[in-house]
Amino acid sequence: MPTTQSGVTQNAEQTDISWKILFCTAGLISVKIELDLLQFNVTTRTVPHNPIFSFYDWLFLFILARSKSQTASFLKLNKSNEGKIVKKIIECVPNFSEGRNLAVIQEITDTIESVQGIQLLDVDPGESTNRTVVTFIGEPEPVKEAAFRAVKKASELIDMTKHSGEHARFGATDVCPFIPVAGATMKDCVAIAREVGQRIGDELAIPVYLYENAASVPERQNLAKVRSGEYEGLPDKLANPHWKPDFGPAKFNKKSGATAIGAREFLIAYNINLNTTDRRYANEIAYEIRERGRWKRIGNIAPFYYKGDVVYFEEGKYADGNSDFVAGTFEELAKFYKEKYGNDLYERYKSIGLDPKNLIGRPVYKDGLFTHVKGIGWVVEDYHCAQISMNLTNYKITAAHDVLEAARRLAVERGIVVTGSEVVGVVPYDAMQKAGRFYLQQMQKSTGIPARDIVTTAVQAMGLNDVAEFDIDKKVIGLTLQEGPLVNLKITEFVDEVSRDTPAPGGGSIAALAGALGAALASMVVNLSVGKGEFDDQYRPLCELAEKAQAAKDELVRAVDADTEAFNEVIAGMRMAKDTAAQLDLRAQAIQAGYKSAARVPLRTAEICRAVLDFCQAAANIGNMAVMSDAGVGALMAYAGVQGAIHNVRINLPHTKDEAFIAEMNAKLGSLLSESKALCDAIQTQVESSF
Repeated sequence: MPTTQSGVTQNAEQTDISWKILFCTAGLISVKIELDLLQFNVTTRTVPHNPIFSFYDWLFLFILARSKSQTASFLKLNKSNEGKIVKKIIECVPNFSEGRNLAVIQEITDTIESVQGIQLLDVDPGESTNRTVVTFIGEPEPVKEAAFRAVKKASELIDMTKHSGEHARFGATDVCPFIPVAGATMKDCVAIAREVGQRIGDELAIPVYLYENAASVPERQNLAKVRSGEYEGLPDKLANPHWKPDFGPAKFNKKSGATAIGAREFLIAYNINLNTTDRRYANEIAYEIRERGRWKRIGNIAPFYYKGDVVYFEEGKYADGNSDFVAGTFEELAKFYKEKYGNDLYERYKSIGLDPKNLIGRPVYKDGLFTHVKGIGWVVEDYHCAQISMNLTNYKITAAHDVLEAARRLAVERGIVVTGSEVVGVVPYDAMQKAGRFYLQQMQKSTGIPARDIVTTAVQAMGLNDVAEFDIDKKVIGLTLQEGPLVNLKITEFVDEVSRDTPAPGGGSIAALAGALGAALASMVVNLSVGKGEFDDQYRPLCELAEKAQAAKDELVRAVDADTEAFNEVIAGMRMAKDTAAQLDLRAQAIQAGYKSAARVPLRTAEICRAVLDFCQAAANIGNMAVMSDAGVGALMAYAGVQGAIHNVRINLPHTKDEAFIAEMNAKLGSLLSESKALCDAIQTQVESSF
């Protein structure tokens, strides 16, 4: 059995960290940095044998402390986008090598805000690091433009020959990652990173390296490797063909250095609240959860693991951190670890700042429960409680609700109660949707409910109002809201608007609304069936059906305004100049193209309404007699939507003057109408037989 050191309690593993925070606030480290910093090689900063905290831990704690005070400014969202449909939302977090000259920082942020459609969320300068982290969001095109303008402005204002600071850096704009927030994918962000990177290289002659998910080769994924040597090492780096930039010249830009452009996942700052003010208890659970894990201990480890004796590596005795296995060599241990857990033990110890070739006398590490989690325990005096304070660096792999449930289980084992949790800053809708659906499934409730209801479920289940208000409208980015002058009218206002002597809204909008109501009724039938004992064996397929109906409903509601807007292209063509033969020809082409667009929008409405009929049929097939009539009404509304939309397609077709297009569209319309009529009739027969 490997030797242990008695009497080493959590005080040695965790110890009072107030002195570290004091150092930070005194100016040694005075910046809220982007999490890229945590990729530093910190092997020289670890303390032999009994490290109190690694450099990762205490710097991370300070970042979290700073983030508390930054929440208010982080939530100052531009009100101009409230109530709009969120399409693709991208976050950009550029880090500039200037943290002392506020005038320079102001010029850069003014440049960012000059781009229409950009919301500047946070500006965080640090004096000792001489670095500023800026956070802004928007749709792809504005974000790309704002990022480029910011890099350009930084290249004009920041002279790297005069720069000094405690943070690693190699350029005026040091790093610039793009993050998918809502409706966007990592693929989108990679494409944006490469497009912006190429433009920076071509137009500004700044060497650009792609990192993380945007990396051109695997070895450039790690920012620390890309930035190794920093600004001072760039001349040698650029002279090495192996480190040729992805974009821009392989030539030292003395004033601006180089820039790393990347794509990464959204970072969620998430805290779990405990019914205690004992930091040791918060650390006890944090160490179990976080990816870094904790020292392996034996002996008195239940219920509080920190009370056990620490296990160390010694000659000929290499203990596995997660089991009783002991190997004779590290190579043997690494082989066992790979076979049992599927991971690389060499990389595991390197990631926590330890050299696998020099482990004798060092503590053995037990794995944490989750990857992509950085965490530590602390006490928040304002809340009168201890918190497990975490950064979730990839919520798509490690979800907040999974971490919370693990914390609840670990807390119960120790007689501790989780009273709730807290999101610091903002959170993507996708993360809240996943959490809401998880808790609905736990309750055997339908997951096919409106988006806001799903988020509300998550807020309640996770106790997100426990220590601070969780305002859904401010805290959740990407919650799909309906946009348009029509869908936001009251029912009486909408009906009055239709009745007026204006061509829009007209039949197309009404067709879309009819289909949306049909989808809503299909969802209602399903949701009223879920939870009834006789339908328990259908829970999963019923939820899937309700979710599909909700998605169709939302798209058809958007089509209410889209149909009215579809004719705008025709109107734009009609307004074109017509003084010459060439102008007349261009005008005719534009009008014809406009009519094609005006035909495609109601065609899509008809196709969705056809799908809604399938949902109504499935809803009727559930056999819930109490709501059978609602399934029938839903089908009638959906069929009306199909017919109405087809009318609006056909009225536009002759104006396209494209026989091939007309023939293609008529073929689609014929099958849509015949299928829809047959299905609607079958549903009505089924419904009527139930009375």
